[in-house]
Amino acid sequence: MTKKYFGTDGIRGFVNSKNINGDMFFKFGLASGRYFRTKKNKQIAIIAKDTRLSGYTLEPALVSGLTSAGMHVYTMGPLPTNGLAMLTKSMKANMGIMITASHNQYYDNGLKLFGPDGLKLSDKIEKKIEALIDKKIENNLSNPKKLGRVKRLESGNKDYIKILKKNLPKNFNLRGLKIVIDCANGAGYKAGPELLKSLGAKVIAIGIKPNGLNINLNCGSTFPNKIKFAVKKNKAHIGISLDGDADRVIMCDEKGNIIDGDQIVAALAIRWKRKKMLRGGVIGTLMSNYGLEKFFKSENIKFQRANVGDRYVKEKMQNNNFNLGGEQSGHIILGKFATTGDGLLVALEVLFSLRKGKKASNFFNTFKKTPQILKNVEVKDKSILKNLDIKNSIKAADKLMKGQGRILVRASGTESIIRVMGESENTKLLQMCLNILLKKIK
Repeated sequence: MTKKYFGTDGIRGFVNSKNINGDMFFKFGLASGRYFRTKKNKQIAIIAKDTRLSGYTLEPALVSGLTSAGMHVYTMGPLPTNGLAMLTKSMKANMGIMITASHNQYYDNGLKLFGPDGLKLSDKIEKKIEALIDKKIENNLSNPKKLGRVKRLESGNKDYIKILKKNLPKNFNLRGLKIVIDCANGAGYKAGPELLKSLGAKVIAIGIKPNGLNINLNCGSTFPNKIKFAVKKNKAHIGISLDGDADRVIMCDEKGNIIDGDQIVAALAIRWKRKKMLRGGVIGTLMSNYGLEKFFKSENIKFQRANVGDRYVKEKMQNNNFNLGGEQSGHIILGKFATTGDGLLVALEVLFSLRKGKKASNFFNTFKKTPQILKNVEVKDKSILKNLDIKNSIKAADKLMKGQGRILVRASGTESIIRVMGESENTKLLQMCLNILLKKIK
């Protein structure tokens, strides 16, 4: 289903470009406000954001669009994405909007939309909102008597932390644990350290000084070496690394080993199965390591792949009645507790698993990864994948790899990038197959 504005995870792009500017954010607010407007007395929209400088430009435009559609708007300031999702549901709002470009650098921005159930929107709903965006503005405007009001709520992070802690036994604490947390100078810079400290941990917090330009800059889940060095330097028990909107988490054990989303999912799946908490099986994505798939097969745990993007993981979890899913990048959905990825929630679940003194390195020691190589190729036009020459090259690489691994070529849903990924124990063959493709994709 081809969409005009929405990608795999909301709308995203370069600030002050075609779609990411004040004019378009007014239209996004107006159209989404019109779509989620109901017949009930009070129409409510909640807005949160990460720490990008452009948030100051885009948020007022979004608010203007929403109030013009008749929505009463609560702005929360910097708050993790799942915090917004949780509060959208608990406050019985019509909708929630997160202003963020997730793990991208400061010069990008965008938005993620959530319905009243706290879920990201389906492709079908996104298409309907796109149709409203392209309508004449006056068609979506509300009666002057029904314009919305705006109020700033300062309690968002505290309310979010309360919801997270409700999932834990009252006597649970982290006393005696030394934890490093890297908040990527992003949306979790307040909630992350505050949550861990409130549970009694000794916290070394980095990436907590956002200046509007340093979000994800050499820090956070896309730069895990930062957490690795900090854990070793401080002799910490574990490291937690979030991305810009805190819906991803990459971790580090006490030995300095980086733990990606696949490894976290594997460890939690085994624990949940043992505790009879795992329902159905696990949903991964096209990018999940082949070693993870083999491991689940050996453990008699059902495993299915969804398209890349945590909302596709969530949709497949719902369709199959599974309660655990995630991506290698650190988007992990704990279906029992959340509707979308939440780095802090996943970290809490891991820490709860370690409460009896188990070492992180032992907890995460589950499966052997199949060697994987991922190359990101910047392109002017992602539709080059429709090129016959490239299609034939993919077929040739697949034929060479047959029975010894797999090749995946896909366009990024949020960036002008073609992702070329291969997995095989035969690393020479793997590199040869990738070279065939990389020569064609330019």
